Amino acid sequence: MLVILVALVVVQEMCARLGSVTGMGFSDLVRENFGVRWTSFVVLALLIANFGTTFSEFVGIGAAAELLHVPRYLAVPVAAAMLWILVVFGSYRIVERAFLAMSLVFLAYPLAAVMAGPAWGEIGQGLVEPRVRMEFGAVEVVIAIIGTTITPYMQLFLQSSVAEKAVRPEDYAYQRADVIMGSTFANFVAISIMVATAAALYGSGVELHSASDAASALEPVAGEAAEALFAIGLLGACMLAAPVLALTSAYSVTEAVGLEKGVSRDFRDAPVFMALFTGMLFVAMALALIPGIPFARTLILIQILNALVLPVVLFSLLRLTNDRNLMGPRVNTRSFNLIGVATAVVVVCLALLLAALSIGRMAA
Repeated sequence: MLVILVALVVVQEMCARLGSVTGMGFSDLVRENFGVRWTSFVVLALLIANFGTTFSEFVGIGAAAELLHVPRYLAVPVAAAMLWILVVFGSYRIVERAFLAMSLVFLAYPLAAVMAGPAWGEIGQGLVEPRVRMEFGAVEVVIAIIGTTITPYMQLFLQSSVAEKAVRPEDYAYQRADVIMGSTFANFVAISIMVATAAALYGSGVELHSASDAASALEPVAGEAAEALFAIGLLGACMLAAPVLALTSAYSVTEAVGLEKGVSRDFRDAPVFMALFTGMLFVAMALALIPGIPFARTLILIQILNALVLPVVLFSLLRLTNDRNLMGPRVNTRSFNLIGVATAVVVVCLALLLAALSIGRMAA
């Protein structure tokens, strides 16, 4: 996770810096610098990954609702309608803060990690000497962790947000600090979740298949309220991410074809942008209502898909942030280029390894 943190900070900083210097979104820049064919490929890859992730967020909303004893067939459509109204008619900033407050429930995990009494020596060794077993399941999980941490949609949403807020290059130091602190905080919580869950489930031999299994990691802190506490946090996180994903997709397409875009606009000013947002949200919602969707397996597969799209984004991002005509004196440093290229190469190599292991499993 420490290695992934370094990569996350570098990728997010490149996106934020690109948005600040150019005042443009990612797809806008790809279209202007790489032409229609590459833009179409990048946008299609992003749409597939974003749609899958939006679908997984609604699966998460359904799982959280069931932990709170609310039927998913009621909760998921109501959540989709609320999110649509929020973005189209309401103040996104106010409700975003409410969802973020709900997501702060996950801060209970650091306390749960301590109270579960894990082997801290092994954890420390694992952080400084990461090891991956050459097994299908282990490689699959590593790719999924990369995909959910350096997820493409969040990087592109960050760039579009920085461009839309018109963050000036001379004020960029504050944005950079925000990127570093936000990335570090997110990874701290992610590591705590891993430690707490492993300590709670591994020793007892329980495998994580459902939201209820994951909630049990909070039992050292919350006791019988663990499921409710986990459900509130999961609900807030998923409801925050779902509209961001749909908006990122709308930004990607409208930027690529040069149409009006923006959360502050309505259907009259930006009809294609709003139609794409609406379609992504409600189609993903409908698919999440299909009975029998496996919670854990769905999340892993979707995050693997995100990881596979990441090299496509990184290739374009590195080209753009190294263009001196575009970036002026704010082009990438050599260390940023090395980390960016290494991240893309590692993801590609892991994907090839996973493919080889999959073929081996089918042949066995």
